[in-house]
Amino acid sequence: MSADIVALFRRITLGVYIIGVAHETEQDAFTAAAVMQASYDPLLLALAINPKHAAYRLLHAGGSFTVSVLARNQLELARRFGASVQDHPDKMLSVSWRRGHGGTPILSDALGFFDCSVRAEHAAGDHRIVLGQVTDGALLVPAGLPLLYADTGDMDGSAALYPSRLASTTR
Repeated sequence: MSADIVALFRRITLGVYIIGVAHETEQDAFTAAAVMQASYDPLLLALAINPKHAAYRLLHAGGSFTVSVLARNQLELARRFGASVQDHPDKMLSVSWRRGHGGTPILSDALGFFDCSVRAEHAAGDHRIVLGQVTDGALLVPAGLPLLYADTGDMDGSAALYPSRLASTTR
């Protein structure tokens, strides 16, 4: 894939979020940029997650998730939650958080949060699109600016995930 197309994908206006998931006594959180509003009535958010991701099992089994919106100055927090469990097994221990619906983690220092109940799930290439109905939320820092995906550089290593060329389409 050309470097121009990869660079253009990185400029699609996306935020950076911490997604909290839980099932029974287990909880986890991970960094995501693929979150968007999908409906006004009911109020739905769409989240893309790789089903091979360790947190997917908790999201699927728990039936709920939280979206903590990061501030522009929280890049290191995004890195922390973007690390694998093997690289950072204690990522939940040294940050302040509280439990949302279903025990899902909400970061105390976020700009705000959404609490969501899973309503549907759909295959989307190498990911799953999970639709969550917003059941709660709050703006915790009214004047804060959100962290944008473009501000992270290639923090998540996604540049290597793009295919080497675009798929051809037939019409």
